[in-house]
Amino acid sequence: MGLGGCIILIAVGAILTFATDWDMQGVNLDLVGIIFMIVGLIGVATFSSIARRRRVVVPPATPVVDDPARPHHHTRDGYSDGYGV
Repeated sequence: MGLGGCIILIAVGAILTFATDWDMQGVNLDLVGIIFMIVGLIGVATFSSIARRRRVVVPPATPVVDDPARPHHHTRDGYSDGYGV
């Protein structure tokens, strides 16, 4: 379930809890709405922690080695664009 599904659960739970006055035999709709909101909040927390964990930048495993046979002579002074200058 993605972030959208969690938000929908929270919205449906809030509607069932606060915006309806239906009475069903054997079902407490206020409690069902609260359960939906709690499950939605747990889903949002889980989704955000997983998304934060995915954004970790891992440094490259191969080392960068400069080749002494091909020295670098590129300098950038901020004025030249590198074309014919």
